[in-house]
Amino acid sequence: MASVTLNVNGVDHTIDDIDPSTPLLWALRDHLGLVGTKFSCGKGECGSCTVLVGGAPLTSCLVSVDLMEGEEITTIEGIAGKDGTLHPVQEAWIEHDVPQCGYCQAGQIMTAVALLNNNPKPSEEEIKVGMSDVLCRCGTYKRIFEAVQTAAKKGGAS
Repeated sequence: MASVTLNVNGVDHTIDDIDPSTPLLWALRDHLGLVGTKFSCGKGECGSCTVLVGGAPLTSCLVSVDLMEGEEITTIEGIAGKDGTLHPVQEAWIEHDVPQCGYCQAGQIMTAVALLNNNPKPSEEEIKVGMSDVLCRCGTYKRIFEAVQTAAKKGGAS
């Protein structure tokens, strides 16, 4: 057991008495109470657990907490403004009525935020490729792509 300090959503959190090989996903959910990041496949194949590490999307079920010390981690809880203003991607999600079951939404949104931060004006093909690592059980891909396009038009990079 060890103690790790994680910078999550701009705040340092020290977690004492944790197995250093604990996946980041479980540290976020069980130790920090940030349950917006979802567990689904546990194999890094579905993308539901995607968070941003240094601005890049990462499947949090596959990386251990000891490797995350010193990294800037952003979860779905951390992308809205300090005043509660939704991120442009979140606004577009609502505008296009993307969620059905909602399970993949945090991973989809975090992936879209990273995509738009790296490419503020992606083509339709770039959106399809950029969003391909997150699976949607309900098949709302058309609305997901439309929401990303809308967020891009509204300046969805953060």
